[in-house]
Amino acid sequence: MWARDVAVSAPGKVILHGEHAVVLGKVALAVALDLRTFLRLRPGAEGRLSVSLPGVGVRRSWDTPGLRALQGRIAGKGREEEPLPRGEQLDALREFAGIAAGASAPESLATLAFLYMCLAISAKYGDVPSVDILVWSELPTGAGLGSSAAYAVCLAAALLMVCGAISCPLQEGESTARWTEEELTLINSWAFRGERVIHGNPSGVDNAVGTWGGALRYQAGKITPLKRVPTLRILLTNTKVPRSTKVLVAGVKEKVLKFPAIMNPVLDSIDAISQECQSVLEAMPANPSPEHYPVLEEFFDINQHHLNVLGVGHPSLDRLCQVTATHSLHSKLTGAGGGGCGITLLPPDTSPLAVEAAKQDLCACGFECWETKIGAPGVTLHSCSSLSAQVLHALAQS
Repeated sequence: MWARDVAVSAPGKVILHGEHAVVLGKVALAVALDLRTFLRLRPGAEGRLSVSLPGVGVRRSWDTPGLRALQGRIAGKGREEEPLPRGEQLDALREFAGIAAGASAPESLATLAFLYMCLAISAKYGDVPSVDILVWSELPTGAGLGSSAAYAVCLAAALLMVCGAISCPLQEGESTARWTEEELTLINSWAFRGERVIHGNPSGVDNAVGTWGGALRYQAGKITPLKRVPTLRILLTNTKVPRSTKVLVAGVKEKVLKFPAIMNPVLDSIDAISQECQSVLEAMPANPSPEHYPVLEEFFDINQHHLNVLGVGHPSLDRLCQVTATHSLHSKLTGAGGGGCGITLLPPDTSPLAVEAAKQDLCACGFECWETKIGAPGVTLHSCSSLSAQVLHALAQS
């Protein structure tokens, strides 16, 4: 029986370069965002499994004998590499949890992913645990920042640990610990299965960033961690303008088919930016000084123009870039574009007053801003007492 109070966290992600071009076989760089999802794991009442997800309004509890009875219909059969989850497994879980077929609301998908991962992991490695799980996130949902992957990574790490498939590496007196490379690989594989419950056919980039942190290169299905990644300060801005990734991707493809001689060089240039940026990042020290930033700022400016040429810009993103430029800061969209989020580099010599003024001007546009970092660590185990006051307060309020 699980007997410790611990917490797990995993970062969100942003695309640094390569948006849309990656769909057409070019290189993209994804980086871990130091806005995190936190999972608190506690021993529960014997024979009960509880989960609370206050961000999406979920508070559920089940008796473990009932879950055990359902488990036979969920456990994987045959080879380890079987492409789980299967449709009949998810149908059984929906019926059990009272989730309508085709329901796509965040609370439905989060509950479904939790049940699938819990039953599939415990069937393979142990028994259905009697624990209380509470998940709280600094990441907004639906903003393209990898919130569902961070959730899946936290769940995978916690459930694998409870079932004994991976160690609990946190020693008495330590504030944080991380798992071995072999254990991280297992966490990532289960997190990807959780992502498949939520998204159907994800690329695997978001859960890989959540597991390993730092930065990853993605091209044509191949994911490669960058050798060394500095931690860079940024402003993350959510324009709150909704957009359809599917529509934007289709629009880029249509433009490339219509004007191949014009658009293919743009895609090649975006690819070159991603590769040049990778080289620059891997050559930078862990805590770069101001002279390392001008080339990164130029990459931002050039790529933002390219993305506008591809047709995925938006007046809100133009406004974001204009506002930050008045403070001598450089920005670009991140993700699908058409609204959504943008990122702004904050060189180390940027004064706190300038950052605060930029944030106030962006908020005056109706945007939401966070001062954070990219290149953050991946999934991490914490002692509950070591968590920040903000996280402890959020968990206590939940």
